[in-house]
Amino acid sequence: MKMTISSDGKRTEKCLPASQVFKAKVLLILFLYSCVVYAEPLAAENEQRQWSGKVIAVKDGDTLGIMKEGRQINVRLYGIDCPEKFQPFGRKAKEFASNLVFDKTVKVIEHGGDRYGRTIGEVFLPDHRSLNHELVKAGFAWWYIRYAPKDAELAEIERQAREKRLGLWSDPRPIPPWEYRKMQRMPEKTKRSGKVMK
Repeated sequence: MKMTISSDGKRTEKCLPASQVFKAKVLLILFLYSCVVYAEPLAAENEQRQWSGKVIAVKDGDTLGIMKEGRQINVRLYGIDCPEKFQPFGRKAKEFASNLVFDKTVKVIEHGGDRYGRTIGEVFLPDHRSLNHELVKAGFAWWYIRYAPKDAELAEIERQAREKRLGLWSDPRPIPPWEYRKMQRMPEKTKRSGKVMK
């Protein structure tokens, strides 16, 4: 049934042909079905990408063990890189992270995975602060520009920590952890000579 109002203000009613009514119903059913079918995977994907769990291990400043559905998930913090264990501030970074998250329930927003099978994620404390940001803010982590090149917030937080000479920035020549790891992989003879192999 279709209602129209003519220019003189009178209402008139016209019937649509049955074939058009049938087509409209079919299109409506298909539209509603597609909404349900496509919404379910999106909802499941969002649930997967954001989850909560209890921190049961702080392996180093930027790697945590978090319980999810009865198993431990190793989470590497997104966009940051803490000093290695034997670098200056490496142990302090781990201690700082432990004090904030160990034995607490945190929220993880996933950013994919890495070649070691770890989940890459941003970890949020019970008070909604980002652990990733807190580590950089305190001077216990670098902004890992290689993996988060467009993260202007991390760039600004690091700039402020550098300016205030906090944590690792109190060292006149801090060595980025990715450079430290590269040096550790060099043959011993090359390390002693001070030459870097290309």
